[in-house]
Amino acid sequence: MTQRKDRTDRRYCMPDPLAALTDEAILAHVARGSRVLDLGCGDGRLLARLRDEHGASVLGIELDLNQILTAIGRGVPVIQADLDHELAGFPDRAFDIAVLSQTIQQVRHPRLILTEMLRVAAQALVVVPNFGYWRVRLQLLRYGRAPVTSALPYEWYDTPNLHFMSMMDFRDLVEVVGARIVKELPMLGGHVVERAWPANLRADSALYILERRDAGVPAIDTQATHG
Repeated sequence: MTQRKDRTDRRYCMPDPLAALTDEAILAHVARGSRVLDLGCGDGRLLARLRDEHGASVLGIELDLNQILTAIGRGVPVIQADLDHELAGFPDRAFDIAVLSQTIQQVRHPRLILTEMLRVAAQALVVVPNFGYWRVRLQLLRYGRAPVTSALPYEWYDTPNLHFMSMMDFRDLVEVVGARIVKELPMLGGHVVERAWPANLRADSALYILERRDAGVPAIDTQATHG
């Protein structure tokens, strides 16, 4: 008989059908020589590219041992840790950029992890799935069942997601933690665009570049991307 997995056996890097698009979007917004912390780094694919192509100083955090071993095989330094508890050990502004890609909906305390990212790094690059996407809305309206899409390819009983948010919900969270959106980049039809309208209806995911409000960079106007 197959043994049931322990409920504490969790990992933060799940299969991402938009991985290639997400990686390119993040790479385009990381300056050469940056100090980068990737939370839920998985197999280290993104960090290896940042190191090799951008000369970045990189560190990953991951929970799954098999993923960690693959990352180490790429020469990527990785700490095995639970994102919900382990960022407190990092000093303030230890990194230029902290990355959290398709993971914030899987942690138990999204507000805490976002606050900690903006403490340990000058900028946070966060990729979020958009549960306000029109296909998600349509499936729920038409069938009355938990939606499954290419960007959310999980049945409700198999999903790693603990929280469900739209782009509008994430903007609210950014306000709550005292941060500002420097750039909002919706992902539409396999492309990353700026200021798409109405992005909350059309985008299946979005990349956010965030800073603390005291960083002195004006926040963008997201009114044009409501939907």
